[in-house]
Amino acid sequence: MSVFRLDGKVALISGGGRGIGAGIARAFAEAGAAVVLTARTADEIEAVASEITAAGGRAFAVPADLLDIEDLPTVIDRAASAFDGLDVIVNNAGGGNSPLFADTRAEHLQHAFNLMVTVPFELVRLGLPHLLERPGASVINMTSVGAYRATRGNLAHHTAKAALAHMTRLMAADLGPRVRVNALVPGPVETPGLREVFARRPELRQTVADRTRMRRIGLPEDVAHAAVYLASPAAAWVTGTLLDVTGGLVDEFRINSPDL
Repeated sequence: MSVFRLDGKVALISGGGRGIGAGIARAFAEAGAAVVLTARTADEIEAVASEITAAGGRAFAVPADLLDIEDLPTVIDRAASAFDGLDVIVNNAGGGNSPLFADTRAEHLQHAFNLMVTVPFELVRLGLPHLLERPGASVINMTSVGAYRATRGNLAHHTAKAALAHMTRLMAADLGPRVRVNALVPGPVETPGLREVFARRPELRQTVADRTRMRRIGLPEDVAHAAVYLASPAAAWVTGTLLDVTGGLVDEFRINSPDL
């Protein structure tokens, strides 16, 4: 099944030091890609890069505060020079909840939009000349089920993710046919952030699992395997798509019938 391989591709992954980003980095490397990891915490991305290298893969860490827009040209330059090109940009960085409406301020919205809309836009804009040099280039954005669901206490975060979801479609319109642009829409995934929530409220773990059709919380590799597909030749005719990786969200208010 070579059509699912990423041999010869170079991928830049933001937020690649932990959780879903680290899972994508490992999966891409296993599929044959060289990966460049960028995030603010140098120790985390360097640890993931070292792990991949020790396993026989190719990885390079570029520490950077992505919210500092002036640093982004350097990130792209170092990513493209690390392995002589750039085929894939994965905009994974971004997370966290926001206050309820009454406590939300303009700075919360500004921070969310900077991290989850402006930074992905700028990385792709700066990386586009490199992507255009490579056949089969693609962009993968990381949005959220909050982009189309309304839950309390997430106004700034989910509004930004909704903007990123639509920007994905708009980028696909502008950059096709030479660069494909898609987004992943993860459900509840076992990340360090979610584990912190469960540590405070252990009873939520089973509740969250029960709110999926698969009756379990997702793992980073569940999302990572979908990312490999979107970056691979297998998805050569897929662009402008938001791919749910949620375990199947439950719609009914209460369980009306038992599982099989």
